[in-house]
Amino acid sequence: MSGYSAPHCGSLRASDEGRDVELYGWVARRRDMGGVIFIDLRDRWGKVQVVFNPAVAPAAHEAASDLRSEFVVRVAGSVRRRPSGSENPRLETGDIEVAASDLEVLSPSEPTPFPLEDSEEPDEKTRLEYRYLDLRRPRMTRMLELRNKVNRIIRDYMEEREFIEVETPILTRSSPSGARDFLVPSRLHPAEFYALPQAPQMLKQLLMVSGVQRYYQIARCFRDENLRADRQPEFTQLDVEMSFCNEEDVFALIEGLFAKLWQETAGVTLAAPFPRLDIKESFLRYGSDKPDLRYELEIADLGDALGNTKADIFRKVLAADGVVRALSVPHGRDMARRELDELVTVAKGAGGQGLAWLPGGPLDKFLSEQEIESIKRLTMAGPDDLVLIAADRRRKAETVMGLIRQEIARRRKLIREGEWKFLWINPTYLFDEDDQGKLTYAHHPFTRPFAEDMSFVEERPYDVRAHAYDIVCNGYELGGGSLRIYDPGMQERVFQLLGMPLDVIRARFGTLLQAFTYGVPPHGGIAPGIDRIVMMLGGTDNIRDVIAFPKTQSMSDLMLGAPSEVDQSQLDELNIKVVPPKKDRS
Repeated sequence: MSGYSAPHCGSLRASDEGRDVELYGWVARRRDMGGVIFIDLRDRWGKVQVVFNPAVAPAAHEAASDLRSEFVVRVAGSVRRRPSGSENPRLETGDIEVAASDLEVLSPSEPTPFPLEDSEEPDEKTRLEYRYLDLRRPRMTRMLELRNKVNRIIRDYMEEREFIEVETPILTRSSPSGARDFLVPSRLHPAEFYALPQAPQMLKQLLMVSGVQRYYQIARCFRDENLRADRQPEFTQLDVEMSFCNEEDVFALIEGLFAKLWQETAGVTLAAPFPRLDIKESFLRYGSDKPDLRYELEIADLGDALGNTKADIFRKVLAADGVVRALSVPHGRDMARRELDELVTVAKGAGGQGLAWLPGGPLDKFLSEQEIESIKRLTMAGPDDLVLIAADRRRKAETVMGLIRQEIARRRKLIREGEWKFLWINPTYLFDEDDQGKLTYAHHPFTRPFAEDMSFVEERPYDVRAHAYDIVCNGYELGGGSLRIYDPGMQERVFQLLGMPLDVIRARFGTLLQAFTYGVPPHGGIAPGIDRIVMMLGGTDNIRDVIAFPKTQSMSDLMLGAPSEVDQSQLDELNIKVVPPKKDRS
């Protein structure tokens, strides 16, 4: 057996005519054409047609009579041109075929739980349960190859710019980074735990203190959070940190990398520099911190136009420091009431109070003619357009209008497919509001604030800007980063603003704060998500398509059956007692 040196099934061409070959692969299809048997033989590189003729090779033909889909075989034979008129332009090997002289079945196959050659996707549960079969499908093989190519391009690009790859530990200490940690119990230190890294944040900053200056890593990260279509509990990011840099250095580095990735994998030339948009304007105009710019719908603020309105719903919201936001739907006056009611449901599902519209809605009689004209002017509504309006707390109104904007673009087919609209969201804010209305960090607590904004941090913390940035494309955040705090006093103050007592700060972050007393360079970085990058380049909106062995939405591995119970002896060794959750008696 010499499969390593044998030609690939998908590599043979007309120039190989007359060549004796030995091929290895899986039977994709078998056809019996009145005595002559044809199979499509598949390997990772493609497929080729093999012909078994009883008059030429009777033993091979007899063996081929028992072949079934997904049998693994060795075929020996000679490459020849297909008869005129029988070429297959859909195959790269479609001009030739292999006349078999010998056949060996290396491994038979049971009938597979779904056809591997059908263009129709099997249901995802079955795909994930039999992932090792799913990955044989040519589409999934291409995803793995694309991911490999992306990683190779990244490594070449970073090495050319004098970055060095440094591996950081997987077993680390738990620290707050925005999501729950996955905890790992320690056998040698009873009642103590390691944490799997949500990101190598402190470690890469310590590498800057170490004098590495330019670090990168294709890093595995772990976050115990609720899943969405573009998230997984374990994911891969390009982790980058550099000393003596500013935002422009990071932007230039990443724009160059993305330009190279898109050119070499998709043949697309990206125009750099990418546009910039500060986060306040992004939320105002698009209702999102990751706007999709492939359509022009923009949101307008109606506060000035409705400052003296007699419409109760708007007057009360504005009096409570809320906002009124609106957008016009091109030619939207033809929208049926059913569709408008569906949009109201979308708004309420996002926690909003609802949605109003002009003209033809219940607000027409409560607004003056001057107010209506101002609304049309601010939203740039034409005579055939419909204006949709939301009134609420600022963040809630932005969320609602952002979702309505996306929904309108989808329903009215306004998205220009095939375009790549990159932009930077910069600057962003240092702090955000959590689900309980308390102060939390927007990126992470190591982000450097604008020095001039710290003078009002106690009075207006949500207005403090940060040297932070996100790179966005077509409505997806592909990565985020910041310049870091490198003054230990400033770092302690930010922790305290977040409500951490000094003893907790020094217990959790003492190593970093101490390192900062030994000469730390100004530094910053970014962490683009490799899974999302491959997802976009692969033309899918499901991140599980680009990960070899992903988890489900419920964080289960259907193929390996994880998570699972473990033997009591293992728990005893770790001094762990499992307490079953209480049953809900409601």
